[in-house]
Amino acid sequence: MNIKHLLLALVSAAFISASTMAQSLSPSTKYHWDKGTLVVDTPTRPAGQQHVLGLTAPKMATVRVGFVGLGMRGPGAVARFTHIPGTQIVALCDYVEARAEACQKYLREAGLPPADIYSGEKGYEELCKRPDIDLVYVATDWDHHFPVAKCALQNGKHTAIEVPSAMNLEQCWELIELSEKTRLHCMILENCCYDWYELNTLNMAQQGVFGEVLRGEGAYIHNLDDFWDYYWKNPDGSDPDKLGWRMKYNMENRGDVYATHGLGPVALAMNIHRGDRFKTLVAMDTKSAHGKEYVEKKTGKPCNNYRNGDQTTTLMRTEEGKVVEIQHNVMNPQPYNRLYKLTGTKGYATKYPEQHYALDKSQLTASGVAPKVDDLSSHGFLPKAEQDALVAKYQHPIIKKYGEMAQKVGGHGGMDFFMDARLVYCLQNGLPLDMDVYDLAEWCCLAELGTLSMDNNCCAVAFPDFTRGYWNTQKGFQFAWANSADEAAAEAAAIASTQAQKDLCAKKKLWEKYDKAKAKKAKK
Repeated sequence: MNIKHLLLALVSAAFISASTMAQSLSPSTKYHWDKGTLVVDTPTRPAGQQHVLGLTAPKMATVRVGFVGLGMRGPGAVARFTHIPGTQIVALCDYVEARAEACQKYLREAGLPPADIYSGEKGYEELCKRPDIDLVYVATDWDHHFPVAKCALQNGKHTAIEVPSAMNLEQCWELIELSEKTRLHCMILENCCYDWYELNTLNMAQQGVFGEVLRGEGAYIHNLDDFWDYYWKNPDGSDPDKLGWRMKYNMENRGDVYATHGLGPVALAMNIHRGDRFKTLVAMDTKSAHGKEYVEKKTGKPCNNYRNGDQTTTLMRTEEGKVVEIQHNVMNPQPYNRLYKLTGTKGYATKYPEQHYALDKSQLTASGVAPKVDDLSSHGFLPKAEQDALVAKYQHPIIKKYGEMAQKVGGHGGMDFFMDARLVYCLQNGLPLDMDVYDLAEWCCLAELGTLSMDNNCCAVAFPDFTRGYWNTQKGFQFAWANSADEAAAEAAAIASTQAQKDLCAKKKLWEKYDKAKAKKAKK
């Protein structure tokens, strides 16, 4: 064995050893070196298996849902679904039975029938086996996102997974294989793609307001000091220091472990795997200061194995020569910030700390908005009157359709409702979902790819092609819409479905029966 092969073997062994402790690294990941770049290999698609770009499923008058994970994010999702016509909440599942039971209040308040309850470490397996569930909505802790989603797909269910939906490349590839093999949807629940500013800005980008978008920025900058102790502490012995799953995960794993809030909206605006693809990244992190200090104070003992730096920065370059910068910092005191910036050849958008756009007079006029000032320049942001007119002209169709209801229902200002309503809309109308399993993989893989970069002196790492050759087949990201007649028919069927559920609940006095059964059980 020559020196080059020996070094390669040693590095591989180091990766495999690290992967036994860190979920961000996959023991199955294969790679090779090419002129100083670590090239992650793309596995061959099995014979006879096809991609799921533009995947559709038969229309559903009623989308029957099972929710798994009802701690921090799950209850809000259950509440939102009671406001979406044509959904039926069939089952609620959580490790802790009381948390699943607590979500029944949303169904009771809406006049909908009670759901069946599942609990315990493997309760989700029985839920996924039910023949009367179409969609499994996964909102567990990060460690359980993948096993629940895998079980759902294996049991013939469409799957929507909270972020990050996959923790490493192995999980990304397995979800891709399952979605392609079963022809079932596997959607990442990235709510930030549906925030009001991001939607309107995406519409502007698609209409050419900024010219060609060359650079994007995104981030998850959110000091979690007030939240660390509220994260679930798994009682199975895997968290003996009771750090909570999120702090424990950051201690054990390096890399941008929560990239999707910042990356998702930028990736859509840049048409990733719809005419362009991420090609190479380089990641760097600071040392661990705050995380290490937190663990030492919590446990009263030295912490010499804290993997994640306080700040991680990832730079990516696309096939078409665009650049994206993504940041992650949940440790240090600074205002909440997802950055979200688009730099184009004719304009600029930035969301934080305030929402602004920069266009010169000629480009604003070309975009259909008449300036009210003569000296308008892109050296400064648009005045309020011009910005308001620009936003009004390019208000996104999703906001036009669901905005009023989103403001009433809420969920991070309404973006959660937009996301859920669109998910149901596409299933009811037999349309492709807004995000597919390749989006999931491209946005979640930064954890492992960034770790590989930083563990190798911040080297360049080449992305695998998750579409396996089809990234340039679709031209531009688009939300799918039904024609007006089909949409009206689906909405009428959805309203009738929900009303039938409410009528049945009242007629059969299902909540009275539920309360009696629960009281009887409590006496035993």
